Amino acid sequence: MTSTPGAAASESTFDVIAEGYSYLESPRWHDGRLWFSDFYTHRVVSIDEAGGKPQVEAWVPHQPSGLGWLPDDRLLIVSMRDHTLLRREPDGELVVHADLTGLAAGWLNDLVVDDSGRAYVGNFGFDLMGGADLAPAPLIRVDADGAVSVATEPLHFPNGAVIQDGILIVGETFGNRISAFDIGVNGALSPRRDWARFGPVPESTDVADALGGLTLGSDGLCRDSENALWVADALGQRAVRIVAGGQISDAIHPGTGVFAVALGGSDGKTLFMCTAPSFDENERRDTRDARILATRVDVPA
Repeated sequence: MTSTPGAAASESTFDVIAEGYSYLESPRWHDGRLWFSDFYTHRVVSIDEAGGKPQVEAWVPHQPSGLGWLPDDRLLIVSMRDHTLLRREPDGELVVHADLTGLAAGWLNDLVVDDSGRAYVGNFGFDLMGGADLAPAPLIRVDADGAVSVATEPLHFPNGAVIQDGILIVGETFGNRISAFDIGVNGALSPRRDWARFGPVPESTDVADALGGLTLGSDGLCRDSENALWVADALGQRAVRIVAGGQISDAIHPGTGVFAVALGGSDGKTLFMCTAPSFDENERRDTRDARILATRVDVPA
């Protein structure tokens, strides 16, 4: 680990846990290691909390993103560009768990898996990297047997998600809000309600204009033991701790873009942040300056 000072706006210090990657997303603390996806090298990687030798867990040609585990500990991996959810078998083979082609209008994104093995998967809803106009997209539900269905009303770029006491909470990057849904006994979701709201939903369908209308761009997120969320603010180059209703109780500024976060480590008090100068594919695809930074927080996972 290499210690680096925080930006002037933060009193935190940061350890470099991993570096030399293209663009990192979906960090997960699992089985004593931090797991994450690297978009443009097509790898799912795990590493210990001290930043030791990384281990490639899977190669995903069509770009990996969201990660989660079934109750039997088989890994689910979002394969973004071909709209599939992959499953890693005990021998390491990757197989198609579900095909979401008919339900996803844009590339697949993050996911969350409940205790029954149901996955709730987001997608862009439009061609973000191609400069298309904004379009909403629902969460897609994938049952443990691979059956797929639309789970929610259209959302404004559904992104990082967690499950807390039978409630699914998802950040809407272009919605100025974090939304909540009650999970029914059969996996059906209730109507949407605000978990936190930061401002009105931007009316413009132009990406640049919509970004200008955001107060906070909720990207990847995780929750702590007090049921607050740590949220990567893709707009503000920071990680923020948010309590229900939208109050920010803490903010960490590493001096670069923050696009996903996870709590973990041996005591659950390490906040891991996926960082890069930007999210633009044309900049990140051929560069290797994405890193995972870590800092200590007071409330554990």
